[in-house]
This record gives sequence, structure tokens and C-alpha cells, in this order.
Amino acid sequence: MSRADSTPPAATSTAGTERIEDVDVSIEMQGSFLEYAYSVIYSRALPDARDGLKPVQRRILYQMNDMGLRPDRGHVKSARVVGEVMGKLHPHGDTAIYDALVRMAQSFSLRVPLIDGHGNFGSLDDGPAAPRYTEARLAAPALAMTENLDEDVVDFVPNYDNQLTQPDVLPAAYPNLLVNGASGIAVGMATNMAPHNLIEVVGAARHLLSYPEASLEHLMEFIPGPDLPTGGTIVGLTGIKDAYLTGRGSFKTRARVSVESISARKTGLVVTELPYLVGPEKVIEKIKDGVNSKKLSGISDVTDLTDRTKGLRLVIGIKTGFSPEAVLEQLYRYTPLEDSFNINAVALVNGAPQTLGLRELLMVYVNHRIEVVTRRSSYRLARRLERLHLVEGLLVAIVDIDEVIQVIRASDDTEMARVRLIDVFDLSQVQAEYILELRLRRLTRFSRIELEAERDQLLAEIAMLEKLLSSKAAIRTLVSDELAAVSERFGTPRRTVLTEAKPSIAGMSAAAAKRQAAVLEVQDIPTRIFLTSTGRIARVDLVAVDDSVPPRITPPQRRSKHDAILSSLETTSRTEVGAVTNRGRLIRFSPVDLPVMPPTSILLAAGVRVVDYLALGRDERVLALVSLETANAIALGTRQGVVKRVTPGDWANKPDFEIIALKPKDEVVGVAQGTEADELIFIASDSQLLRFPAAGVRPQGRAASGMAGVKLSPGSQAVFFTSLAPEDAEIAVVATVAVGSQTLPGTDPGSAKLSDFSEYPAKGRATGGVRSQRFLKGEDTISVAWVGPGPARAVSPDGVPRSLPDSGARRDASGIMLDAIIGTIGTEI
Repeated sequence: MSRADSTPPAATSTAGTERIEDVDVSIEMQGSFLEYAYSVIYSRALPDARDGLKPVQRRILYQMNDMGLRPDRGHVKSARVVGEVMGKLHPHGDTAIYDALVRMAQSFSLRVPLIDGHGNFGSLDDGPAAPRYTEARLAAPALAMTENLDEDVVDFVPNYDNQLTQPDVLPAAYPNLLVNGASGIAVGMATNMAPHNLIEVVGAARHLLSYPEASLEHLMEFIPGPDLPTGGTIVGLTGIKDAYLTGRGSFKTRARVSVESISARKTGLVVTELPYLVGPEKVIEKIKDGVNSKKLSGISDVTDLTDRTKGLRLVIGIKTGFSPEAVLEQLYRYTPLEDSFNINAVALVNGAPQTLGLRELLMVYVNHRIEVVTRRSSYRLARRLERLHLVEGLLVAIVDIDEVIQVIRASDDTEMARVRLIDVFDLSQVQAEYILELRLRRLTRFSRIELEAERDQLLAEIAMLEKLLSSKAAIRTLVSDELAAVSERFGTPRRTVLTEAKPSIAGMSAAAAKRQAAVLEVQDIPTRIFLTSTGRIARVDLVAVDDSVPPRITPPQRRSKHDAILSSLETTSRTEVGAVTNRGRLIRFSPVDLPVMPPTSILLAAGVRVVDYLALGRDERVLALVSLETANAIALGTRQGVVKRVTPGDWANKPDFEIIALKPKDEVVGVAQGTEADELIFIASDSQLLRFPAAGVRPQGRAASGMAGVKLSPGSQAVFFTSLAPEDAEIAVVATVAVGSQTLPGTDPGSAKLSDFSEYPAKGRATGGVRSQRFLKGEDTISVAWVGPGPARAVSPDGVPRSLPDSGARRDASGIMLDAIIGTIGTEI
């Protein structure tokens, strides 16, 4: 029943030219409210699940693209953009448009900003300047959102006055809703979605394209959690999984804080990253309020040293006699250094609001991209068929050009010429019209060659497009490849660390918080940190909280995934240690925030990914863990055969730094820590092993580039480096895997050999060493090598255990053929 049918007849009266109708106010209000609610939900507050944009954001990007405001052109006044959008597409106030434009330009709001702003676009504590003072243009990722709009990839709808058209949705070359998140309040509903890492989201989308039935658990292997623009640490992952499953959940974010010496006798907490959308001024205000109200103790001062060069740096001074860790726990409880984020994943799907989990969000996007690529391919096929039709007509005209000219000259008018061309040369009307408009300068021999080449190219492209459109699998593969290209171009390393650390005292009662803080003031537990071959880091406490008996560390009895240990270090839970990477960088960190694992779980893909925990760069990986509390030198070996020993020094004010100056295209292949009584070992790709005394390498400063370690033959490089203490050298084994360099990586397992380290004679530094494995036919390089106290543990690239031959082979013997790929060799606990 329509609204008119359900409304009681209204009394009407006419006085002169006026007409007055009596209506039921309750029915009128109900109808008007529903129309208003629908308008707010659909046209203003909620993003579309396909491109992740609200209407105002979509209109801004489309209009700026139409204005030609691309990254390679100059900025224009933001007021001009606002005026164009308001006048042509968005029938609302200029404030709403400018606020949306500003948010898309803020690097602390969006993980991948879409607008390149010039001027004051605000901060976490201050608003932006007026639009007449700022300038804007599209950022490079925005072009990926709007590309191919002229190829009929999406539907266009009329604007508010039916004078122009606008896209109903953008093509969106990457999952913008997950990457940049969204927030909005509609009528009776709201949305709040966290930003994610582009590389991880694209990886999950590509996996879903390959395996449409993939479960949430499989997708979370690619997207373990949000990646916030401001970094920080997410504590506890249970709420994230709930949000990914149901669309609703919450998690806590913490600032990234380190304990540093800010003067000779004073220690402070240095904040370098804050929770999402929390500004330093808000934190300082809360700290002052807490100190004044006696809720916070042990804080002497707060200094904001933030600048454009070093970024955020908030220094909180600690009074003498107070534990920095205990003060930090109080700050987590009473200040925004720990904050909550509630996920409510509501978005428009087919014009209706829905609450979507991670898999549903990815599925909506994937289906959208499949439709975009399909429509784009169909459009391109149609255009090429049209062009081929014209080219074939032109070729006919050029072959019989004299007769074509005669037919045209003998015609009384254009219409007669068109009809006669169609009859004489069997052309279509489109071809005949095109020939009549042809310029005489095109009628050359060279033009004919060009047309024939164009015809051949068009035929090839048409065949390719027809093949693509006939195969759903081919379209999915193309979508996946395009996503990979976008990820490679715009992806950046993860900024937010994910950890399963215990909740802070923020959620406890006052009494429980006091007890917890008291424990933190005295607790510093002996622990051992493990770095595994699959790039995970975890810790095992050697003394329980209420027990002085160290637990026995034993491998698990049943293993589905058995990592090898690349490096381990015994320390305490609050002592800072170092992680040395292949780029020669040492990163300081404290194991206090590492997840504590039971001894039987350390080899079962436990812990957190070290690339996330330490915020490593692209292609950067941790090679070893080192102690900063000992005088033992850190030895490094590089791919170009350089060796260096550096003694830990006064690095208290440097959270990360280079400890070797690497030459171009060189990288560190091994790191070890020991004394001058140790021996240093290199293994080269040509199978040469060199051992020489560490005493022959004098310690150098951090800025030094090292000295010659092993003499490499032409074309070879070092693949392994380590050091051995005298007591370990007697029981150490040498494990090597040989493959052919011409075979496709990952297809040839190669051969492996285990021999006793005592079989290898010691030589001098900068010599060539001795052969460690004789190559079989087709083998010419060592792909994996390892030296250390046995037993050696081999694993595949994804952590699955692999078998190695028995030890005891001759030093220069050939290897035994393997039946599976070996990615890494390490040791057990």
C-alpha cells in the first residue's frame, strides 16, 4: 500500500489562489524522518564496501581527477576544489567537503593518503588552515582508485540537478576500505573501521582470488591485525579476531615507549609513537592532571621534543628511586598512552548497510574488481573491433584508391558517394563514411604499411581479450597480478606491532593495580629469547613468577610445524638486548613486551613476527640476537667476504644504528658474539670453508667498514658466517646444501652433507680456505650452510622439518641427494 493509500483523506480548503491541506502530523513526521535517515545512511555517512569511500570522498577524487590535478602537476587552492565539488556534484556545505578533503590528506589519519596537501592540513591536536590558505592535488594512490573510469568500468549516475553524471563507485585498484578504514555516524547506526597494511590486505585478497573458499584463519595469516598510521603496539588479539569474524570487536593500542638515559643521572620514558588519533598535547594534559591529582607518581617533568626531522618525541622524566616500568604502567592506566579502538564494520552493500567480517569485506571487493576488469576488457574488445573494422575499410580503399577517387568524383553529392562506395567495394556505412573523411596525405605507401601493422596488432589484441573474457580463471589471475603491482608500488612496511602481551593494569581495580605495580617494581625475571628460522621471536622465562626453580626446556612431543633456532640469548626480562640485521643495523629492544611462551611451545610457530615487532624495512631480516651488557665483541661477516668485530659501547641514547659501513650491494650474512679465543668461520658459494682466529681481527668502531675476511673466487660470494668457542669447535658439525645455479629456484632440492668441523684445518685471515663439499653433476653453488654444535636441524622455507644425512662424511666428499627443499639450517633448543 502506498503512502497516499494509507493516509486518511485530508480536508482541503481553497482561499483565492492558496490551497491548504490538513495532514496527520505523526504520519508526515514518520515519512520525512525515514527519508532523512535513508539520505544520511546512503548519501553521507556510510562508505561503500567496494571502494571504501563515502559519497563526498568519491566526488572529491572524481572531480579532482576531472580537473587534471594529478601528482605530476602543480597544486591548486583547496577552495577551488571545494567550489568545483560543491557546484557540480555535492549539494551540501563547503565545510563538509573541506573536512573530507583534509582527512584524505592527513598521513596520521589514513594509512595510504589519497590527497597530496600543501600547507597546514592540521595535526592530531590542531585543526587545518582555511581552504583559501591550503593547496591540494591527487596523490599517486588516488590515481589507482580512479583509473580506467573512461572505459565503462563502473556505472555513472546523474548528479543532484541531473545536469552532469558522476560514478556510482570508483574502480578502486586496491581494497581502500580495509587499507584506510572509515568512520561515520548515521541515523541509528555508525561505522568505525581500523586501517590495515596495504601489502597484507593485498596478500589476503590475492589468496581469496586463488582459493575462494579460504577460511578466516587462512586470511588472518596474511592480515594478522590492523596497521595504524601512527604505529604503536596493539595489545591482545582476541578482540581483533572477533571483529574479523563478526564485524564487531575491540582492541587496545599502546604507545611505543623506550627507557633511555636523558642525562648522566636521570632516566626517562621516551615516547616515539602514540595510539591512533591521540595527540601529544592530549597526553601531556592528562599527565599533568594525573600528577596534580596524585594518581601519577614518580614523574618529574614532561618535555615535547617533536619536530619535523625526528618526528614524535615525548620525554617523560622519572624521579630517582622510581622504576620506569612501574611508572609506565601507571601511565597506561591513567593517560591515553593506552587507548581502546572499537571496530564496527558497517558498510553499504548493494545500497543497504551491512555489518561485515574480514572475509565478507574482501569478498565484496574481489567481486567488484572482477566486474571492473571484465567490463574494462569488454570495452577494450569492442573498441578494437570497431577500429579493426575501420582499418580493414581503409586497406580496401588504399588498394583500389584510383577507383575510389573515380567513384567519389562521379557522385553528385556526399550521400550518393557513400551509397556507391558501399555498393562497389562492399563496405559498411561506417567504413564508407570514414573513407569520405579521409585526408589525401594518408594515401601513401607508408600509410598502408602502418595500417597493415595496426591490423595485425589489433587482431592479436582481440584474440587475447577474447581469450581473457572466455576464462573466469584468467580474469581472476589478471586481477591478482594487478593487485600485486599496486602492492609493490604503494606498499610500505608494517608500523604497528601486534603482541599477545598480558593486559596492563588499565583494566584492573585500584587494589589489583597497586599489587601489580608493586610486583613490577621488583620483578626482573631471567629469560631466554629465541629467534626462529621462520622469522618469529619469543621468550621463555627461566624462573617462574612465584618459583625459584627454572623450568626444563624440552622440545614438544608432537609437532605439526617445527622451527629451527637461528639465535638464542639468555638475559632478563628488562635488560635491553640487540638484534642485528642483514643491513648491518643493530636495533635495541627489551624482551619485556615479548609474549611469554611455555617451554614446550617455542618450536610450534610461537611468538610474534620479528619483522613486525622491530618494524624492519623491506627485505630487512634479523640474523642474530646479541647482548649489550657484555664486553664480548660482535663479529659480522658480509656477502663480499668482509669481516668486522665491534665492541658494544655507549649506545644508550640510540635505539638503532649501523655497526658496519657496508659497500654497495653488500649485506651481512652472519653475526656472532664471542671472545678473541674464538674462531671465525666463512663458507662461500663455491664450497670453500675458511676458519681463522678471531684474535686476528682487531675490534673497530661503528663507522668502520671492516677488513678482508675470506678470499673469494670470481663469481662466488659468502653464504654463511659465524664464530665458535674452543669448547664448541670440538663437537661442531658442518652442514652444506649444494644446488645448480641454472635450475629454477625451489625446484631442485640438491644434495646435502654433514661433516665434523675438526676435519677442516685452520688458515689465516684473507685466504681461500678448503673445500667443504664436492659438487655433483649439475651442481655449482652452495645454497644453505651452517656450522655449530650438533645436532643440526633443517627446515623448509615455511618451517616444516626436513631430513639431513648422517654426520661423519669426509671433508671434501659429495653430498647425498635430498627429496625436499631445505630453506634454513639451525639448531634445537
